[in-house]
Amino acid sequence: MPLAPLRRTFAAAVCLLLLCAPAWGVGHDGLSDTVEGDAVVAEAQALIDAGRFMEAVTILGPLVAEDAIEANTLFLYGLAATGASQQTGVPDETREALLDQAIASFHAMLVRAPGLVRVRLELARAFFLKGEDGLAQQHFELVLAGNPPDAVAANVRRFLDEIRGRGRWNYNVGFAVAPDTNIGGTSDERTITIYGLPFERDAQELTRSGIGLSFWGGAEYQVPVSDRMRIRAGAQASRREYERSDFDQHFVALHLGPRWLLDDSTEASLLASARQRWSGAPDYRELGGRLEVAHRLGPRVTASARASWHDRSYRTQTHLDGPVWDATLRGSWVVAPTVRADVSTGYAQQRPEFRRERHSGRWLGTGISVALPLGFTVGGSAEMRWTDYERGWFPFVADGGPREDRTRSYRLSAHNRAFTLLGFSPELAVVRETRDSNAQLHDYQRTSGELRFVQQF
Repeated sequence: MPLAPLRRTFAAAVCLLLLCAPAWGVGHDGLSDTVEGDAVVAEAQALIDAGRFMEAVTILGPLVAEDAIEANTLFLYGLAATGASQQTGVPDETREALLDQAIASFHAMLVRAPGLVRVRLELARAFFLKGEDGLAQQHFELVLAGNPPDAVAANVRRFLDEIRGRGRWNYNVGFAVAPDTNIGGTSDERTITIYGLPFERDAQELTRSGIGLSFWGGAEYQVPVSDRMRIRAGAQASRREYERSDFDQHFVALHLGPRWLLDDSTEASLLASARQRWSGAPDYRELGGRLEVAHRLGPRVTASARASWHDRSYRTQTHLDGPVWDATLRGSWVVAPTVRADVSTGYAQQRPEFRRERHSGRWLGTGISVALPLGFTVGGSAEMRWTDYERGWFPFVADGGPREDRTRSYRLSAHNRAFTLLGFSPELAVVRETRDSNAQLHDYQRTSGELRFVQQF
């Protein structure tokens, strides 16, 4: 079945279900019903019911342009703009403009009251029709967490199935200002003890603070090969710069491989991977691959697993060459349309030629984010890491035994969805990290932050 008719079928089905289901309508979500007697709004509702969406947009436009807008008027305008964008003969430029207007209308309503499930559904549908699959999927999943009627939930799952199946671009881009009290993650200890004698460290080895600029971006395209198979090809790059070039970091990664849709709830990808890093630490490149699996356990819970293996090769310090691998398990629970919780655990190992640097690590992390009224979203997360090295750490460990590190990190973030520029909102994040180690000069504390710009709707 061609994609365009399928989109129109889905859109019509959801619209019909919503407009004919007053028990799950706008009024049920607490939106204003005070404009029901207004002749213009009543006429617009009748036009929408009759499928005459462009006419409804025309008569609602002056009301939406006013300083004070009734919620029901804004909602009807968004519905009308979405419907008008799908009518036959609408030029592509007009279609995009109408969908942007619909998205802006629904977004404004969710800024005020993020728990409006009906409005979030219409926002998700507008993103879907515009081809913004990542954002559409995000909001469709939040709709399912709001316990919609069975018929609406079934249609939402059909949208999600099509999003999973069609070829598409995914992309990300952003930048941030990143202050850090300990750029290199070094210890602030001034002395090291060897055989009971103290030795002073050089001044340049001590903790150094600074403000960095961070840039990142990436893209991936998925090419449909069959109903159940896609080919993924993508790239990611990032760059962080400080006043002192010793602490600059640059990273580039490429991946290519198949993605299988195993069933309606499960998918897997097997990707060839190449990565390279340049920084103040030794530069290296890696070749290998990774396996990714994702499974939806229910309307609110998803689980994913990832395992990778790479052969790492350093440009100069070849004694650090060797394989690295890791495995991660993640779970996500949409507690409510405004609350999301995450948990992750994992294991990693590096086996360089230099025996002392061989180590393994485990970690456990959790986080939560909450969308609040007036456009605010706040989040917090915590992570604990255990890293164990092999023996041979004299003089850092007095008896030459193994090194053991324990690292704790906490992150708080906040942004306001009401302030957007070209679809991006500023987000402020603060991270506190502490490493305790039995090896001298390997424990540290650092507080870092980021003022970053993220895509929000």
